Amino acid sequence: MIHKSEIGCERLFNRVIPAIRNMKDFEYALKKDHEYIIFLETRLSQVESVVKYAKKNGKKVFMHADLIQGLKMDEYGIEYLINNVKVDGIISTRVNVITLAKKHNIIAIQRLFALDSHVLENNVKVCRKIQPDFIEVLPGIIPGIMEEIHEKTGIPLIAGGLIRTKEDVEKSIENGAIAVTTSNRELW
Repeated sequence: MIHKSEIGCERLFNRVIPAIRNMKDFEYALKKDHEYIIFLETRLSQVESVVKYAKKNGKKVFMHADLIQGLKMDEYGIEYLINNVKVDGIISTRVNVITLAKKHNIIAIQRLFALDSHVLENNVKVCRKIQPDFIEVLPGIIPGIMEEIHEKTGIPLIAGGLIRTKEDVEKSIENGAIAVTTSNRELW
């Protein structure tokens, strides 16, 4: 199990984090030189085996907890991911999931959607209160919003969503993201 303090933000994730949506993406990501991968969509019956296999291949694994079909995201579901599956971090849009991940001392990434000003302000308030280790902002290609969120929270940002080109990656990094998540294999 790793904690944010063990990761130094400056070397985090090689700047691009593969976001896995299916088994073909998983197989492809295992061949790439990335220390971290994110499982976006998976089923409960696959979770333990894919994480074990990823770790066997030298990868650290973050799970998007909200997208695990068949797993209830309560205290017991988080304990299962930490103790049985041995994930290195959890991504979620849910405050209770992030709070539980922090309680169990694993990396907690709050996924935040920048939909409109009202939603953005509420999300910023929540992030200031619960203090996730990182905030993943979607869509990650909105420069002014990235800067605003970082200014208001002081929490390191990860850009995600609609990252389609190398230029999108570069612009996201230039605008304050420490890393970018993408399911676009060409950017891995």
